[in-house]
Amino acid sequence: MATKVFVFGASGHAKVVIDILERAPGMEIAFAVDDATAVKGRPLCGYPIIGGRDELLAHRAQAGFGIVTIGDNAARRDIAAWLVVQGFQLARAIHPAAMLARDVTVGDGTVIMAGCVINTDSVVGANVIVNTGSTVDHDCAIGDGVHLAPGCHLCGGVKIGAGSFLGAGTTVVPDGARVAGSPARPLESAP
Repeated sequence: MATKVFVFGASGHAKVVIDILERAPGMEIAFAVDDATAVKGRPLCGYPIIGGRDELLAHRAQAGFGIVTIGDNAARRDIAAWLVVQGFQLARAIHPAAMLARDVTVGDGTVIMAGCVINTDSVVGANVIVNTGSTVDHDCAIGDGVHLAPGCHLCGGVKIGAGSFLGAGTTVVPDGARVAGSPARPLESAP
């Protein structure tokens, strides 16, 4: 039996997450939710936008799982916290074209998009966006509510604090590394 899930947010990011959920085995999208009254009743990728939080609570029986499809870190965190308080569970959306090592940990509410690679012993927190084509090398720790924009690259052992936003194409190396240039390259130690 399929898990019924709703998306909270009716933006372009929501369209990408809907595409991921449609490809996920065992997931079925029930509807979309958005607090903006102007979008109520409109379709989003063929799914009805039922309204905002009040309408969501009235439709609780139709979907017990949700995922926040809003790019802004603070808004995503706040809505996810509200959903949990209301008794909803947060779904994960991992694109089938993403590659995750067998021991990667992924938190609830997290979205991992197409073309991402996350290597061994990495931990991805809750309500994180790992956007299209990003790479996370071994032993990285990504805090809750982080957004890695398209094409971000984390080298091995990098720790990203909760709520951080890394812009498109950002490359991050671990603390203490000596690097220079764009793209960053290790510097040799001084004699």
